[in-house]
Amino acid sequence: MENDSFYERVYWVVRQIPVGRVTSYGAIAEFLGTKGSSRMVGYAMGASVRIFPPVPAHRVVNRSGLLTGKQHFGSPHLMQQLLENEGIVVEDDRIKNFKQVFWDPAEALNLGA
Repeated sequence: MENDSFYERVYWVVRQIPVGRVTSYGAIAEFLGTKGSSRMVGYAMGASVRIFPPVPAHRVVNRSGLLTGKQHFGSPHLMQQLLENEGIVVEDDRIKNFKQVFWDPAEALNLGA
């Protein structure tokens, strides 16, 4: 994975997020060893609509559970709909029980253990 492009590494992490869970741009950046590059993770999510196999970009939100990337889904309600289809409760563009559904790649993908 270390020789892959940054976007490819981001997509790999996002594909590991289980159905019904979410993570943040910052958590992905930190897991990849590029803390402070949350915005670049966001750019990767915006570009992911053209990627195959598909990237579940709807499972990536900002650090407070806000659906900041919803404009990239074609419809202003599609990101929320995809999350709700997985059982995630969204109110006012924010995940209601964010701490309970948060998936930390550093814990879940502890590849060195």
